[in-house]
Amino acid sequence: MKKVNSSPTMKDVAREAGVALGTVSKVVNGLPVREPYKHKVEDAIRKLDYHVNSYAQGFKSNRTDTVALLVPNLWDPFFSILTHHINRELQARRCRMFLCTTDFNPDLEQEYVTMLQNNKVDGIIGLTYNPQLEVPEGIPFVSIDRSMGPHIPCVASDNFQGGQMAAEKLADLGCTNVAFLRTGSSLNNEPNKRKAGFENGCLSRKLNYEMLILDDGEPYDKFDRFLAEHIECGRSYFDGIFCVTDKVAYHVIKTLRNLQIKVPEDVQVIGFDGIRQLGDLDPVCSSIVQPVEEIAQTCIGLLFREFPPGRLPLICLPVTYTYGGTTRE
Repeated sequence: MKKVNSSPTMKDVAREAGVALGTVSKVVNGLPVREPYKHKVEDAIRKLDYHVNSYAQGFKSNRTDTVALLVPNLWDPFFSILTHHINRELQARRCRMFLCTTDFNPDLEQEYVTMLQNNKVDGIIGLTYNPQLEVPEGIPFVSIDRSMGPHIPCVASDNFQGGQMAAEKLADLGCTNVAFLRTGSSLNNEPNKRKAGFENGCLSRKLNYEMLILDDGEPYDKFDRFLAEHIECGRSYFDGIFCVTDKVAYHVIKTLRNLQIKVPEDVQVIGFDGIRQLGDLDPVCSSIVQPVEEIAQTCIGLLFREFPPGRLPLICLPVTYTYGGTTRE
């Protein structure tokens, strides 16, 4: 029987480079080594196509340089760009990302957490929707958008500020009768504060406002009927609309135009998230922008304990406004 060649080991690299095993270990772990020896080891690694077995190392050092990310999906542009920035931040630290998409399934979220514990990941970043999610002790966990207790830090945009900013912007642009359209989870999470912020902004600027709130999964045609019911003689009662996400805003803009209502001439629309077409081009609509890159940096900094002790469990990052063609500016 022909013997199957096994993968090269660190000893093979040392033999090929003509150096001590400890020298190879220092090179692969990024420790200082005299340049001539470093070059010999690197040449041997390339020649042998040697790859470090991080999992085997993990059992010895209790680290695998792997961080898991739990997100509902990747087809939503916000989740996609968040995943991109978290992966890039991990790469900068020479860590790998273990991606788990949950499709909003709470049972699957728990299964992933258990699996990740068995795989010895160094930490988990989770945008989760399971109110009973059990996170094992000993695994660093950072939550996005939902507080999960005093021992698990949560990173979020300042959603209250964003809602208030949207109301104030519509008022500054001359709106007097506005609406807030929302889909969302029944969970007590940070994005729910967009509603309270918008209400506060409307009250402070004396705007007339109405709201339509749908649960996640409800059909958007309820928005269509709501908007149609507020049109009389070809004119919309609303002159400004704030949508809980850019995805909702995109649908609302299409609906208004189908109803022969011009955007932004007749109705001005502001969304939330700061999504851009094709990832990095023009904004989908005028929007309250989440600092996604800073969210990623903060989550990873918390996992790797790069912040001083005593930080609050909830870290709110400031949002900004961007013009995207659906407001009169």
